[in-house]
Amino acid sequence: MPIHTERSPLVKARIAGFMYLFMNMFAPFTLLYLPSYFIVRGDARATAANIMASESLYRIGIALNLFNAVGQIFLVLALYQLLKVVSKNAASLMVIFSLASVPISMLNELMQLAVLQLLSGADYLKALPIDQVQAWAYLLVRLHNQGLLIAQIFWGLWLLPMGYLVYKSGFLPKIIGVLLIIACFGYVISSFGRILGYSVDIILYTSWGEVLLLLWLLIKGVDTEQWNQCALESA
Repeated sequence: MPIHTERSPLVKARIAGFMYLFMNMFAPFTLLYLPSYFIVRGDARATAANIMASESLYRIGIALNLFNAVGQIFLVLALYQLLKVVSKNAASLMVIFSLASVPISMLNELMQLAVLQLLSGADYLKALPIDQVQAWAYLLVRLHNQGLLIAQIFWGLWLLPMGYLVYKSGFLPKIIGVLLIIACFGYVISSFGRILGYSVDIILYTSWGEVLLLLWLLIKGVDTEQWNQCALESA
């Protein structure tokens, strides 16, 4: 019984850390590399040609984005199990904000699937001029990017209660909690800035809290004594 009590929070930490790593390992590929690979800004014809020349890669990107959206559910539940001993209310808010991004992200991939339908050369599309089809496909590609801005708001908001929980926990470094809160504002400011027509690309500079958290959970875990103390106080 004592063995279980001592190891349980470490197991929770390792699971959450692994889920965080697994969830984020594809993000640079799907959110940064693929758009730059396919999209030629302002050129619908070239963008369509790039997509059709590498259709399999385009489909892989869609599948990975859907995979990440589903994985977000398991990630936040793993973090909830680890952090609920600090405050169930704050942990529940973290779950709500995180899950809000999932349907937005998944529905947003319909834009990408619609692009493939438009460029498929299906018989029912042959009545439309090719340049018009390409223009519609390009519009959907751009709308997909705008949909990411909406999802990104919630990618930021869930970090606010998470940062609070980490800061108050005592079993994780306070500085990581502070950095998570900074990351929250980085996502939200970047999203609303772009929506309002301003280029505020600060996420790469403000999101280090998430990287440090997943590394800490995987390498160090948690202070089991402090975690057990929190668990006793919240029981």
